[in-house]
Amino acid sequence: MATKERPEFDTVQILAPDGTVVNPDLMPDLSDDQLRELMRRMVFTRIWDQRAISLNRQGRLGFYAPVAGQEASMIGSEFALNKDDFILPSYRDIPQMVWHGLPLYQAFLYSRGHIHGGQIPEDVHVLMPQIIIAAQCTQTVGVAMAFKLRGEKRVAICYFGDGATSQGDFYEGMNFAGVYRVPAIFFCQNNRYAISVPLHKQTATPTLAQKAVAAGIRGVRVDGMDVLAVYRVTKEAAERARNGEGATLIEALTYRYGPHTMAGDDPTRYRTNEEFSEWEQKDPLIRFRRFLEAKGLWSEEDENRVIEEAKQAVADAIKKADEWMPKQKVTDLIDAMYETLPPHLEEQKAEFAAREGR
Repeated sequence: MATKERPEFDTVQILAPDGTVVNPDLMPDLSDDQLRELMRRMVFTRIWDQRAISLNRQGRLGFYAPVAGQEASMIGSEFALNKDDFILPSYRDIPQMVWHGLPLYQAFLYSRGHIHGGQIPEDVHVLMPQIIIAAQCTQTVGVAMAFKLRGEKRVAICYFGDGATSQGDFYEGMNFAGVYRVPAIFFCQNNRYAISVPLHKQTATPTLAQKAVAAGIRGVRVDGMDVLAVYRVTKEAAERARNGEGATLIEALTYRYGPHTMAGDDPTRYRTNEEFSEWEQKDPLIRFRRFLEAKGLWSEEDENRVIEEAKQAVADAIKKADEWMPKQKVTDLIDAMYETLPPHLEEQKAEFAAREGR
């Protein structure tokens, strides 16, 4: 039972797993073309993810964190933003960066550790993925505060997993956001596991959304497998932020089908087949596909066309990553660190240059 000490947050949902509309009053104002574009992006991202996993196994990509299952929370939230809004991602949130404007080949270079992967084009408003868990929460407040001081109607959004809500930076970021009423969105993709640690071993709260209460900001819980619900709550949070109404914490209930990363994690050691099957029935692509098919907005032909588009885009991007940029040298990395190198790095650069020149 909900109490003042342990408030419950209802989960916002528009589409049931079978694609039927359960809350028509919450239906966002999206055109048929926009609905189709949401589906196109989710299908594209699922195929891209499959290809990236394969490339990683071939040794052609470095670090990679699979995203299958989380497409609705990623695509729906980014779709609700303006292009001049700022994204501060975690290492799994490459799709939001790419759909916000980062070229796909640069995402592949980032995975390989190439410096050009982190050279963001000036008109793409993202930071590089944060590896330190929850550090982007405090950085988001700084970006959002800059927007507020400049009088700009822009929003800063950070993405993180449920494990990040056990970190100090998460609480510090929300506390500052509450005090200064900055235009920020804290978007938690609660996929139930911080690598292998289940949610119930991380926190005693019934929801993560209610942690917003202590910071004096708004908290919302949403079905993260429902792209329309994710779009709606993110759009509302962004509008509130632009109107000077402060920050929002969004908890999106989702699930990752694959491992935490491709760096040796084995999810079968800590997840059951029954649990996986339960969440597979809630697949965001199946749910939204059924909704669109019922409206006559999506077909097998449409799906196959996007699949082929995604396969070709990935092939072109990896080819560009292979051929367009020269292989990185240690001296390139040293040069990128400082405008004027300190003496000790000048010495190291000379040593590496001699080795590379052999």
